[in-house]
Amino acid sequence: MLLSKKDIALLEKQGFSINYFVNYDRQGFAQLKNMDGYCVFYNRDRQRCRVYVNRPAGCRVYPVILDEETGIILDDICPERDTITEVEKSLKGRKVINLLGNIDREAAVRQKKP
Repeated sequence: MLLSKKDIALLEKQGFSINYFVNYDRQGFAQLKNMDGYCVFYNRDRQRCRVYVNRPAGCRVYPVILDEETGIILDDICPERDTITEVEKSLKGRKVINLLGNIDREAAVRQKKP
C-alpha cells in the first residue's frame, strides 16, 4: 500500500514511529510495511485494523484500484469486491487517481533530495 505525506502524518499523530510502518523504495515511494504477509496495523487475533478510523487513504478506497492496462477496477483478491456498486467504484476511482497523482509528486520530490 502506497502512503501519502498526509497518511504518514496522521499515523505519526496517533503515536506510531515512521520507522515502524513505512518503507521507502528507490523511487522515493513510501510504502506501508507488512509483517508475515499482513499490514503492520492488522491485528490477526482480533481480525481487524488497529488504525481503522484513521487508516490511510488507499485503505479507504480499497478494493477500488488502478490497473495500468485496464484502468479503474475492483481488486480480484478482495472477498468484499461484490459489495461495491458501480457508482461507488466511480467515486472511489476518482479518489484513487487523485491520490496516486499526489503520491507520484511526493515521490519525485523525495527522489531529488540528496
